[in-house]
Formats: sequence, C-alpha cells, structure tokens
Amino acid sequence: MDKERQLSFLEAVREAQEQILEQDSRVYVLGEDVGIYGGSFGATKGLIEKFPDRILETPISEAAITGVAMGSAILGKRPILEIQFSDFLTVAMDQLVNQIAKIAYVSCGTMTAPVVIRAASGSGTGAGTQHSQSLESWFAYIPGLQVVMPSNAYDAKGVLMAAVASPHPVLVLEPKSLYKTVGTVPEVPYQVELGKAKVLQQGADLTIIALGAMVPLVQEVLVELPYQITLVDPVTVSPLDRQGLLEAAQESDKTLIVTESYGDFGVAAEIMASLVERGYRGQLRRLTSLFSPIPAAQSLEQQVRPTAEKIRQVIEELCSEN
Repeated sequence: MDKERQLSFLEAVREAQEQILEQDSRVYVLGEDVGIYGGSFGATKGLIEKFPDRILETPISEAAITGVAMGSAILGKRPILEIQFSDFLTVAMDQLVNQIAKIAYVSCGTMTAPVVIRAASGSGTGAGTQHSQSLESWFAYIPGLQVVMPSNAYDAKGVLMAAVASPHPVLVLEPKSLYKTVGTVPEVPYQVELGKAKVLQQGADLTIIALGAMVPLVQEVLVELPYQITLVDPVTVSPLDRQGLLEAAQESDKTLIVTESYGDFGVAAEIMASLVERGYRGQLRRLTSLFSPIPAAQSLEQQVRPTAEKIRQVIEELCSEN
C-alpha cells in the first residue's frame, strides 16, 4: 500500500462507495443520474458496471427518493442516497425531519432508518442562488440526525465509511468547491470518527475553528503569516465535539470561528455560545458569509462568502491586538 497515494476529494468519495459496496451486501446507492452518467459530479462513475443491481437510478423527486431510502433502511438495507445539491433537501424535509430522524424515537428503538445522504454543499463555484447554500445549521437542529462536513480527501473517504457503519441516519455535506482538491488517501478502507474534532496545528497566538471549505482556505493563509496559531476542524457539525473545541480554544486567549454558512443563527453562533457556557473567557470573533442569497456571478459570490483576503485581515487584526 502506498500511504502517499494522492486522490481528489471526489475520487475519495467514489472509492469509499466502491469499497462499502464490496464489503456490505446490504448497501446500495440511489439517486438522480447515479448510474450510467455517474452522478451529477461524477462521484458514482463506474459503479453501475461493477454493481449493476445495487445502483438505482431514480426520477427527479427528492421526496420520493428519500422516502424509498427510509423504507428500505427500516427493512434492513443500508442506502447511500445522493442528493445533487443540498439545497434540494428542502423538497424532502418531511421525510428527513419528521420521519428518518424520528423513527427510532417514536418506535422506542424497535425501528431505525440508518440512511446515509450525500449532498454537495456550499458556494464558490458560481452555481447560482438555489445551488450554493450552506444549510448545515438547519440540519444540525434536527435531533436524531448526524451531520458531518469533511474538509479534505482523506476525511471525505473516512467520514463516508464511518457514516455507513453508524446506526444513526447521517447527512454528509460535501463542499463542492473542494471536489477537485487533492490529498493523501490510503487505499485500504478506514473510518474517521464521527463527533470528534481534529486539531490540525497548535499555537498560542490565536485559535481558529474552521469548518468545511474554510479549512483549506485558512491553511492557505496561515502559510504566509508569522503567527503561532491553533487550527481545529470540527468535521462533525452534529453532534458537535464541544469539549474538543473548548480545549482547542483554551490554547489561546482569542478564538476566531470561520464558516461558509451565515453568522445569523448559524453554526458559528452555536460554537461561540458553547465555548462561553463552558467557561471560555477569551475574545471571540466570527467570520461568515453575509446574510444574503448567494449570487450567481462568481465576482459577486466572493463578496458574500469568506475569502482568503478577508481571513488574512481578521487574523492580522486579532494577532496585532495587545
């Protein structure tokens, strides 16, 4: 095995699905264009040739697809459902919120629906206002649903394999702006622990908590700056690793939270509240997308979402303060 083997984020997602299908006969993949076309972004390319009876092409109805996935999961299957854009999960909110996430509760555990939903998320690609939202705050608000957001190719594979192994329904939000990014991905199957934040580097000048596509953006900026900074990636939005984030924040007396989702009523606000409630007394700052629909024009899109330059400015401002 070549431990330094390089795959793109998208290739890692595809390999995870292939290995899961090989390992577990209960698993099947369903969604729009997941067969011959290989999925909207190519994450299922070639799988139908290898597993012709377990790749299910569906009509364009997110509500129907999600309902089918739930029913089959209750009966013992382990569906991996591809939703082309996370925005379209709004069409399936009843199935997701009122059924999949609640079935274990209302049945006193006699029934479960361990559905895994993959959905492309976020902005940065000029996909337009109905295809570019970061809705993780909505989904994290649902008890009974795990929500994860990998930030690199290694985690993309490991998180998906862990999601299928989980007894709970899991929503994997894949930042589509990262699909072409490349990283080291072992060929062997492996899992990334859900609910556990990752400390990527440590330093005493500032702590940065970054999620999803913001992680590599922050890393890009940090290479050029002289400060000693702790960088932590929550990986899992729900359940949030509150203790892990607190310990990372306590590495310094200033913490910056960077998310692609909105600051208003968002994940960054929840992390800030969690830190304060657990005794963090340092300075807190957040950098998020503006509270606005995401423009289609990429030049305007960059004005709305966090960028490397915006991140750099905030870091320099915080680190220059006494």
